[in-house]
Amino acid sequence: MNYDELFNIAVKSAENAYCKYSGFYVGASLLTADGQVFTGCNIENASYSMTICAERTAIFKAVSEGFTEFTAIAVAGSSTNDFSEPCVPCGACLQVMSEFCNSDFSIILADGVHNLSDFLPKTFSEESIK
Repeated sequence: MNYDELFNIAVKSAENAYCKYSGFYVGASLLTADGQVFTGCNIENASYSMTICAERTAIFKAVSEGFTEFTAIAVAGSSTNDFSEPCVPCGACLQVMSEFCNSDFSIILADGVHNLSDFLPKTFSEESIK
């Protein structure tokens, strides 16, 4: 699967977002090492701290199905149905990505392909708690 296809799946996944509070639709599509795709969308809650981002939804779905090796994630977000501007993952999502992915993990946004290390150059990891 090429990265354009993965990004288009993320845009399609944004249609399922439950975002009645912010009106900001986010979709993600996660590519596993063996070529499977897991999708996610943001799911908001009146208690804002209980909201979950699209990226973590996709990752948690994949992990719950036994997948922990990933090669790329595409993220698309918009409040106007125009997904041409990049929607950068938040710090919590980047930290979750760092649990399962190397620093060269590909993050596909509307403006191109980035590495995890571009957004999170230093991570809190297993070594941090020893």
